[in-house]
Amino acid sequence: MQTSEAINELAMALSKAQGEITGALKDSANPFFKSKYADLASCWDACRPALAKNAIAVIQIPEVIDGHLYLTTTLAHSSGQWMRGSLPCNPKDASDQATGSSITYARRYALAAFVGIAQVDDDGNASSGRGDVAPIKTAAAAAVPLEAARTHAMAMMAIIAAPAKDGDHDELQKAMTALDYQDKHLKGNNELYIAAAEQMDAAKRNIWKALINKAKEAEKADKAVSNAGRRF
Repeated sequence: MQTSEAINELAMALSKAQGEITGALKDSANPFFKSKYADLASCWDACRPALAKNAIAVIQIPEVIDGHLYLTTTLAHSSGQWMRGSLPCNPKDASDQATGSSITYARRYALAAFVGIAQVDDDGNASSGRGDVAPIKTAAAAAVPLEAARTHAMAMMAIIAAPAKDGDHDELQKAMTALDYQDKHLKGNNELYIAAAEQMDAAKRNIWKALINKAKEAEKADKAVSNAGRRF
């Protein structure tokens, strides 16, 4: 571990962020161990708002040191203070896919370790011989009334189930509807979002996340076109 000369302001900001960081939603499947785990996106969902609110950036860079691949993670605060550590990556072979998977795996664990995410993740249990474990309900979800979680989950599943008759156009409309619902009802309330998502199975959660990402990409593209038009 390496740090700047002083880390008092970073430590203070991180302690505040950790008071707001929730558990990472266990919404991806590991087909090899027939288990579920919190993927990198879920880990980011759990901590991004709290880190941004407290002016903490996470920088993750893969690099080769003495012929071995490492992932270096840095926490940087707006004060200029920082802390850094490296985690070895161990791809199963030299293919790009194996290397990318190893880096993603390292990013997930390094992020969780650095900022204190309580991963609801069981894909590491095989190495300890424990095998499958029972699903874990996050503390954040437990704090939300079940009726509220189910109400939002039903609304989200209704959006997912809406037919897309006109191909990409209707699919984009569905995505925009999902984003509008999330912005109006779930944005800024990560506990409610996690609780509602836990009422759906992993497949539906992944569909919902894909719709949100699709809508955000469309908004980003529209904004880029708009900005380009203003320049001319």
